[in-house]
Amino acid sequence: MAALWTHATPQPGVTTARPGEPELMSVGPDEVVVTFTTPGDDDVATRVGTTEITTTGPRHVACVQGLEPDTEYPLTVEGAPAGRFLPARVRTLARPPGRLLATVATANDTHLGEVECGRTGDPATDAIGPILRAAPGEAPYPETMNRAVVAEMRALDPDAVIVKGDLTAVGSDEEYAAFLAVYAGLGDRMRHVRGNHDAFLNPTLAIEDAPYAVELGSVTLAVLDTVTPGTDAGQLRTDQLVWLDDLARERTGPILVFGHHHCWNVEAPERPAGPYFGIQPAASEALVDVFARHDQLVGYFAGHTHTNRVRRFAAARHVPFAEVACTKDYPGAWAEYRIYDGGYTQVMRRVTSPAAFDWAERCRFMIQGIYGELVLGGLEHRCFAERF
Repeated sequence: MAALWTHATPQPGVTTARPGEPELMSVGPDEVVVTFTTPGDDDVATRVGTTEITTTGPRHVACVQGLEPDTEYPLTVEGAPAGRFLPARVRTLARPPGRLLATVATANDTHLGEVECGRTGDPATDAIGPILRAAPGEAPYPETMNRAVVAEMRALDPDAVIVKGDLTAVGSDEEYAAFLAVYAGLGDRMRHVRGNHDAFLNPTLAIEDAPYAVELGSVTLAVLDTVTPGTDAGQLRTDQLVWLDDLARERTGPILVFGHHHCWNVEAPERPAGPYFGIQPAASEALVDVFARHDQLVGYFAGHTHTNRVRRFAAARHVPFAEVACTKDYPGAWAEYRIYDGGYTQVMRRVTSPAAFDWAERCRFMIQGIYGELVLGGLEHRCFAERF
């Protein structure tokens, strides 16, 4: 896979110049966001259609607003050619019809307590690295990233926030307390569920009585526990599937389903020979079967892979089974959902505070230099509109 950025290893505290492509990071019904860096305080113009804004480096977050929904615009960034992550044209998302019913934010893979970033467990890959750590005098990077995410969520002021697991590095009480301290700024609207990292030491840490439902008027958020303690593989017990089936039978409004592990590709020609990294094949098929029975189930949203990806299965009416990248490193992701009478939008947000932006830029060079390219995913995997 050819990388698109300069692969010099960045030094702590230094923003790495990227003379390659800026990235079309997010698209909503009325906005386009492009992010990039320059070596210094360069002024760079970004143009979407006839609207132009100028940003000043070294960190550039060009957010062009006031656009029309479901409309194609030419896109240019001064001095940058079009390419894979900077298309020459961009289409805004369609705005689903009807009233806005609820706004929801999500995060996952916060990893409070982690001190090394980029360690994969594969000796050959890790020997090349780079493995990154916060520099002396810097705050722990999970706190830097997640405090910035919380600040952006507070500015959004959503009705609810769901944090979808891997709250901690190894599941210690101290790490869990650190997670709760960082996300306390969101108040009672913040709900969470564990991931596999949270069950390494204590098989009941952060289980939060899942499965549970969060009611937002006619919108329901259903939160599942997908963890098998002691392993990174996912599961869904029969009682949880029955619970979700019963919940969907009782509700008439849309239900968005959340869990830590992603679903196996139920349309794959063969099952994996050993344990699957996400929800095991049989349980994934059972989850898709529940979706097939209920039109109210309009999407499943996970983390775990640290990657932006959407799968759609014919058996589940092609609704999104989405994964969102992590908060703790590149791109410093969290997701915004706006739910309407006739559908919803997912917009992946990249955290933009200076310290968090710089840490994310350093992390894009992990895993032999290609981490950023691997995890960002196509725009359609980050931002989409779904109609009911």
